[in-house]
Amino acid sequence: MSVLEAIVQRRSIRKYKEKPIPKDLLYKILDAGRWAPSAHNSQPCMFIILEDEKVRRQVAEATTYGKFLAKAPVGVAVVVDPEATNHPAEDGAAATQNMLLAAHALGLGACWIGSYSSVYEENVKEILGIPKNKILLSIVALGYPDEKAEKTRKSLDQTVLINRYEQRD
Repeated sequence: MSVLEAIVQRRSIRKYKEKPIPKDLLYKILDAGRWAPSAHNSQPCMFIILEDEKVRRQVAEATTYGKFLAKAPVGVAVVVDPEATNHPAEDGAAATQNMLLAAHALGLGACWIGSYSSVYEENVKEILGIPKNKILLSIVALGYPDEKAEKTRKSLDQTVLINRYEQRD
């Protein structure tokens, strides 16, 4: 699968089969996150694998829109050190997106649960033992898809402007 195919085909998957993810696939996904670009190549991201069902359930219960994490075979928390980079949100988002695309390319489903600046970020950081000076940017639920999510996108002519905001092609 090409990168462009993965970008176009990837969808957020929130229902997973009760089938474990082989460690080699999980680590390929984490490696894709590790290879994401970062400001000044600061590489400020750390990844916490959420393999314990009790931990995933606690994290899921603490989130607003991530309840499905409790039923995922695994989750990954993306933690960013804001002292290592002047663009922590962008760096963590790039790592998260790389992992979502890698998961899709490997036949897995994934969904991004936003945490950064959320009302529950501090609670989840406490559950996972993340230091207060770090940012919990996102949590990625991973598993073999048990649904086929189909969403469309706006057309390019609805989203592309030339030179100025109000100018269309």
